[in-house]
Amino acid sequence: MMVRQPLRVLCLAGFRQSERGFREKTGALRKALRGCAELVCLSGPHPVPQAAGPEGAGPDSGPCSPEEQPRGWWFSEEGAVFSALEEPTVCWGLEEALETVAQALNKLGPFDGLLGFSQGAALAALVCALGQDGDPRFPLLRFTILVSGFCPRGLGLKEPILKAPLSLPSLHVFGDADRVIPSQESVQLASQFPGAITLNHSGGHFIPAAASQRQAYRKFLDQFVE
Repeated sequence: MMVRQPLRVLCLAGFRQSERGFREKTGALRKALRGCAELVCLSGPHPVPQAAGPEGAGPDSGPCSPEEQPRGWWFSEEGAVFSALEEPTVCWGLEEALETVAQALNKLGPFDGLLGFSQGAALAALVCALGQDGDPRFPLLRFTILVSGFCPRGLGLKEPILKAPLSLPSLHVFGDADRVIPSQESVQLASQFPGAITLNHSGGHFIPAAASQRQAYRKFLDQFVE
């Protein structure tokens, strides 16, 4: 009898989350998916100062190790600030973010899917769009899970996602009480994925893993397990 290999999923952290913090935030989900999926966490390439915006984990106190350093994927304002819902004055650090994901896919892979949270979900959607458009850095994966996702604003960010419907099977998770990324932002992003599956919950800005959500994650992932 063949042993079923778990799916491998590259998970992109939100803005202002450290690698260790993101692993802790996904701990309940990792436990729920044990034997079904292996979650490999990745934070952004850019260190984020303690006072640089509301998204993700709260400020750390004192010096911290590299894996505890709050990080981001890109910045939308001067001073290492990111605002998801405003048109940016600058878009700094995006190429480094894409290169970080490309290197992870190459060196840590192969991966079956991509999961992103908040800013990481916006980046995951962009990676899916670039891959579909033939970017050799981003081979097409089998699925994506976008939690508290949104269509990124700014030159070079939104256009690839809106260029054509994204064919990758997708699960979109969002909270009715999310005040960081309002649910309509996630619904708008989901509309770019024909056949998207949506999972809404009553909570806020986090990755939910209660019993009903665990069942939905597993139902979505089971179709890709060989």
